[in-house]
Amino acid sequence: MARRKTTRTRRRKSFKLLNALESLTYAEILSRGVAGTGIAGFISGSGDLTSTFIESSQSYETSGADAISLSDIVQSPGLATSTMAMNLQKNIIPMAVGAATTAVTFNVGKRLLRRPINNINNNLMRPLLGSGIKL
Repeated sequence: MARRKTTRTRRRKSFKLLNALESLTYAEILSRGVAGTGIAGFISGSGDLTSTFIESSQSYETSGADAISLSDIVQSPGLATSTMAMNLQKNIIPMAVGAATTAVTFNVGKRLLRRPINNINNNLMRPLLGSGIKL
């Protein structure tokens, strides 16, 4: 019996700016929900996450947990991960609603603006940037 050809996955031939903007929006939603700050603050934020033990109440107090950054993760990974897990549990519903509304908004927007987007791609993007970048 002859072997069947395997189908190859097709890659997009162009970089679409609207798809990149949608992905950036999802990343911002996740970053704000889990780390408490945006993408820029997560990457460039200061490492100010500390935990101190209070003897009078026999508990720990965490300061700097409102915004977790990469330097916080490097300096104290256990405390940063537990804080991010608590933020995820607290913000899971708003994050899900934000992601769902983002998906619906981008899908409806792309369909409603199909003609203007095609016009911009044909008359501006292709002559200026070539066929590799589209709106």
